Amino acid sequence: MRETFASQAPWYVAGPLLGLCVIAVLALLNGRLGVVGGFSDVVDRVSERSLRLGWKGTFLVGLVGGSLLWALVSGGRTGDGYGWLTETFSAPFVALALLVAGVCIGVGAKTAGGCTAGNGLSGNAFGSRAALVATLTFMAVAVGVSFVTKWIWGAGL
Repeated sequence: MRETFASQAPWYVAGPLLGLCVIAVLALLNGRLGVVGGFSDVVDRVSERSLRLGWKGTFLVGLVGGSLLWALVSGGRTGDGYGWLTETFSAPFVALALLVAGVCIGVGAKTAGGCTAGNGLSGNAFGSRAALVATLTFMAVAVGVSFVTKWIWGAGL
């Protein structure tokens, strides 16, 4: 596997930083860290034809904007971090697969009452049993889908 400029931070750095973000959002904003709330905020504001975002919408815009900025700073090398998917398939197929996966994740997150970040980080940190069940479901489905996808591709179907 090739090394990219935008390598990930090690788990022992990223994990505590995410934990501190959960604590900061709770302490400063009395809220849960997650992306679905930001998406809902943006959709609500756009449908009202208002440019005034709440903190959740601003968080989403910052997350997407920061990702795009990092892609530009790192030389625009995007899509290299999906392992066998990007090594096996062409860029248009990977982009389509990620778009479909993103829509499925969004529908599932809305149905579950929050995204993987909202349930997995904040919900579990607050001791929510529903968040624990949602997180275990997210993880089990992700592992299952990855095995099925790799099996289908390996079988040449």
